[in-house]
Amino acid sequence: MTDQPAQDRLAIAAALTTVVLWASAFVGIRAAAADLSPGSIALARLAIGTMALGGLLVARRAWRRPTRRALALVIASGLAWFALYNVVLNTAERMVDAGTASMLVNVGPIFLAVLAGVFLREGFPPRLVIGCAIAFGGAIVIGLVTQSDATATIGQGSPLLGIALCIVAALAYATGNTLQKPALRSLSALEVTWLACLTGAVTCLPFAPGLIQEVGQAQLSSLAWVVYLGLFPTSIAFTTWAYALSRSAAGRLGSTTYLVPPVAILMGAVLLGEAPGLIAIAGGGVCILGVIVARSRGDLGLGRLREAVAR
Repeated sequence: MTDQPAQDRLAIAAALTTVVLWASAFVGIRAAAADLSPGSIALARLAIGTMALGGLLVARRAWRRPTRRALALVIASGLAWFALYNVVLNTAERMVDAGTASMLVNVGPIFLAVLAGVFLREGFPPRLVIGCAIAFGGAIVIGLVTQSDATATIGQGSPLLGIALCIVAALAYATGNTLQKPALRSLSALEVTWLACLTGAVTCLPFAPGLIQEVGQAQLSSLAWVVYLGLFPTSIAFTTWAYALSRSAAGRLGSTTYLVPPVAILMGAVLLGEAPGLIAIAGGGVCILGVIVARSRGDLGLGRLREAVAR
C-alpha cells in the first residue's frame, strides 16, 4: 500500500507534467491556427485524444460502469472543459498571442477556488475577493496593452474580444474541474478523462465538414501540431491532472498552474518567435499575484484590522 507522502509526490509530479504539456498547448493552438479554424482544431484534438485514451482503457481493462450521478458529472465536465474550453480558447488565440492567452486563462484557479468553495465545501475565505480584484486588475492591464498591438492577430477579430474569450475559457476550466472532482471518487482518472474527452468530441462533430476540407489544404506542420495536441496536452495531460485532482483539494491544486504562463511565453518565443510585451507580462504577473493571494492561507491581516477598527 502506497504511503501518503509517496502519494503526494506522485500527485505533484502528475500536476507538473500537466502544467508543462498545457503550456505547450497554447503554442500548438497558435501554430495550428495558421491553417485550421477553431472548431476544426478542437474536433481533431478531441478525436485523437478519445482514440488514444480509449486504446489505453481497453489495454488496461480498467473500465468500471459509472453511476448515473458520476456519468452526469463527467458529461457536464466534458461539455464545459473539453468542448467549450477548446473552441473558445482556439478562437481567442486567433486574436492574442500564446503567452497572453496563457496569462489570462491562468485566472482560472480563482474561479476554481470560488466554485470549489461553494459546491465542494472547500472553504470560501474573504481573501478571494481581494485576489479577484488584483487578478482582474492585471487582466485590464493586459487588455489595454494588447488592444494597442494589432500585430497579435492571426485572423479577424478584436484583441479585446480575444481577451474576453480567454476569461470565458478560464471559467470553463474551473467549471469542468469542479464537476469532475466528485466523479473521481468512484471512477479512475483515465475513465473520467476518456468519458469527458468523448463528450467533447461528440459535441464538436458539427465542425467535421470544415475539418475535412481544411485538412486537405493544411500544411504538414499544422497537422503535426494537431496530432501533438491530441496525444500530449489532451490524452496525457488531462489524465495526469485528473490523477492529481483525485488526490488533492481542487482549489489548492489549481495553484500549480502559476507555472503555465512563463513556460508558455518561453515556448512561444522559441518556437513561434512571438511573446507579449513587457507591460503585458507585468499585467500577467499581477494576475498571478491575485491568484496567489486568493489561494494563500490566513486572512492577510484582515482579522487584526477588523479588531483594530472595533477598538
